[in-house]
Amino acid sequence: MRRIPTILWVLIALLTIVNCAKRGSPTGGPKDEDPPKLTGAEPTLFSTQFDGKKIRITFDEYVKLKDLQKQLIISPPLDPGAYNVTPQGAASKYIDIKITDTLQENTTYTFNFGQSIVDNNEDNPYEYFKYVFSTGDYIDSLSVRGMVKDALNRNPDQFVSVMLYRVDSTYTDSIIYKQKPTYITNTLDSVTTFDISNVNEGKYLLVAIRDEATNFRFDQNTDKIGYHKEFITLPTDSLYELTMFKEAVNFEFGRPSHAAGNRITFGHTGDPEGMAVELISPKPDNYEAILLKDPSKDSLNYWFKPFEADSLLFKVSKDTLSKAYTLKLRKLPEDSLQISLNQPRTLSLHEKLYIVGNTPITTIRKEMMSLIDKDSTAIDFNAVLDEEKNQVLVDFQPKYSQRYQLRLLPEAIKDLYGTVNDTLLFGLSTKSPSDLGNMQLQLVNVNFYPIIIQVTNDKGDVIREEYVTEARPEYIFDGIEPGKYYIRIVDDANKNGKWDTGNFLKRTQPERVRYHQGVIDLRANWELNETFTLQD
Repeated sequence: MRRIPTILWVLIALLTIVNCAKRGSPTGGPKDEDPPKLTGAEPTLFSTQFDGKKIRITFDEYVKLKDLQKQLIISPPLDPGAYNVTPQGAASKYIDIKITDTLQENTTYTFNFGQSIVDNNEDNPYEYFKYVFSTGDYIDSLSVRGMVKDALNRNPDQFVSVMLYRVDSTYTDSIIYKQKPTYITNTLDSVTTFDISNVNEGKYLLVAIRDEATNFRFDQNTDKIGYHKEFITLPTDSLYELTMFKEAVNFEFGRPSHAAGNRITFGHTGDPEGMAVELISPKPDNYEAILLKDPSKDSLNYWFKPFEADSLLFKVSKDTLSKAYTLKLRKLPEDSLQISLNQPRTLSLHEKLYIVGNTPITTIRKEMMSLIDKDSTAIDFNAVLDEEKNQVLVDFQPKYSQRYQLRLLPEAIKDLYGTVNDTLLFGLSTKSPSDLGNMQLQLVNVNFYPIIIQVTNDKGDVIREEYVTEARPEYIFDGIEPGKYYIRIVDDANKNGKWDTGNFLKRTQPERVRYHQGVIDLRANWELNETFTLQD
């Protein structure tokens, strides 16, 4: 027998070690991208005459429940205490639903799990799984489909609940405030369409609600709403579009609060226009008070000249509403006059310049004010006191690439308490045209006037707007900060110069808003030409 050379033994040993090392270092294999598969359910899917208390749904691998509270939609809706879904927080090959309350007779129930069922390793979802059963003899098979959009914003909110309320002899418009809907679905977090399935035939009210409290009821203070103006009758092949809007909150008084030695705040909800505050308590002969809207809160500031009193009695009224409040006074420091500008440093050529006071301004003296540019040249201006907004308009036409200095000498401003300003100096500057962008806009197919053209940022804040009552060849928006913008058109149906929302009980829809497709990327020293063709 021939002997194997030593070098060959060494090579064989090395190869053996390498192969063993390969077998002992697992790579994990390809990533699992397959969702779990349903292997069975007890009772079976689409069971009828259901009268049990437990449902078990089985899968081919370990699954877990993710964001179940957001994703699970039960139609007709059940109270949270009427059912229990397990396991939560642990993996299992089955999901159990325990019914702890009495179900409605002859009703088809749908448990839509959305994307909450995922596999244990990679979170691959078993998407939009529905477990359907009936307490009656058959499964309801009708459906209502459509989409939601927002009345004012480019994109609708996520997790919008779409509801059907049966219209029968017990129906009233207040049903959306007091009762759960007959059927419900949800747009969840990635779609704007809806599909309410397994519905019985009949007449229904179709409503969409951004249900902040998840209580299946409309709360005007917090929720958005959209509704179909007419009742719908099933079966139907129609697709429905629901426009979401936030209603103007109904007016209500709030309790007063002693905020400072010389100021009492009167809270409210809704529009305070016409709200009046009258002091009923005995007061000095020289008593003075001024009521001003707080620009940052839902309240009115009642400014008064303090006098000795333990408490004050007020009558608060608006239209046909009135209420009496007794307020116990505290020892508090008084607010004192402070002056500021609405544009502190950089002056926009398209925004008015105002002097703002924190206490009520009662007197202005223009001769104690001066405005000069960077060459120390005096600039002609006008000063106008707006008593309702407690601000002074400094009216002049600023120019590009300029620096301005606004000087207020003592007694230029006097407030309710006789306090005057010290000498104040405000420095302002404007940017050069090369730092800003311009846009020319042409509108096509406008068949309704008046309209409001608005340039907004990504948050929906209005950067510039123009009120238009008749057609023009083009619209110029110049001197705009570089950035990304959107253009929208508001049809001002009631001709009041602003966008108006809708109201469910009054059966009014919000005024129509249309967006120019796409984002406008406006850069410094650029001039863009945009054409907006409106679609009916």
